[in-house]
Amino acid sequence: MNIALLTRLWEEVVVPRMHIPDGFLSMPVALIFWVITVALLLLAIRKTQQQLGERQIPLMGVMAAFIFAAQMINFPIAGGTSGHLLGGVLAAVMLGPWAGMLVMACVIIVQGLLFQDGGLLVMGANIFNMGLVTAALGSLYHGLAARQSKGVRLVVAGVLAWLSVVAGALFTALQLGFSGTSPFAIVVPAMLGVHMLIGIGEGLITMAALAFVMQVRPDLVAAEAVRTGGGRGWVIVGLVIALFVAVLSPIASADPDGLERVAIDMGFEEVAMTPPYELFPDYVIPFLGETPLSTILAGVIGALVVALVAFAVGRLLRQRAAAA
Repeated sequence: MNIALLTRLWEEVVVPRMHIPDGFLSMPVALIFWVITVALLLLAIRKTQQQLGERQIPLMGVMAAFIFAAQMINFPIAGGTSGHLLGGVLAAVMLGPWAGMLVMACVIIVQGLLFQDGGLLVMGANIFNMGLVTAALGSLYHGLAARQSKGVRLVVAGVLAWLSVVAGALFTALQLGFSGTSPFAIVVPAMLGVHMLIGIGEGLITMAALAFVMQVRPDLVAAEAVRTGGGRGWVIVGLVIALFVAVLSPIASADPDGLERVAIDMGFEEVAMTPPYELFPDYVIPFLGETPLSTILAGVIGALVVALVAFAVGRLLRQRAAAA
């Protein structure tokens, strides 16, 4: 294939932003969700410090890298709209809800700070909607799926993953409504309608990922009764899988994601504020331009950074627990 032609075609693609940008929410709503999010993260830190096992520390890094990479791949749904994995339920199933919340927070913070994906003022709302709510719903897996067959456990995880997308969309719609960005009667059904479809993809991806882990390393699933030994070669394998997913990022759909589609249709997309700075905007390395290689490298960098951040958080909490 002609490389120049491929590059020109790629330059016409607009990489969809995934999270709420600054300007969509009013300052009071943004501040309220910062307070709620910080309080819940402090609770998650305390709970994780009490419960975190040694083997979960590298798993936090692997899960953060995989979720970051998987979120870069938007999949198309009906009506010229795309969706992407959230991953909160998967993180909660693998790590438990509290550590899962911390992993999701690491992912969303890195996305906002390094890639300008989601606003800084509204980051508390993004963490709450995409990380805390989804991981909290994932915690239901451990009660509902205990001592059930593998098939039932996968179905439970898939249904919870679907529900997590709908719940995250509902909170986003309510935040937009309370901010005066769009009337409740319009934005709530619009957000729920499109994200009910996106949730199907979330459920299928969650089930596929969990089925793979159950097959090769069931001891890594927090709710599994089976505990096997073995080294940590799975850490390298997990990181390789995450980086491979990042390499696939150029195949992502260029269609607007659910929130973008609603903003375009409802006419409030123009209130989004320009980020105060740019490092790797839209998952692009600036000196490489908007090319597939640029997006791949940005994805690899992001996956490695978020893996290190999540691993460092886990290691710090483990050391504090040991000292206590």
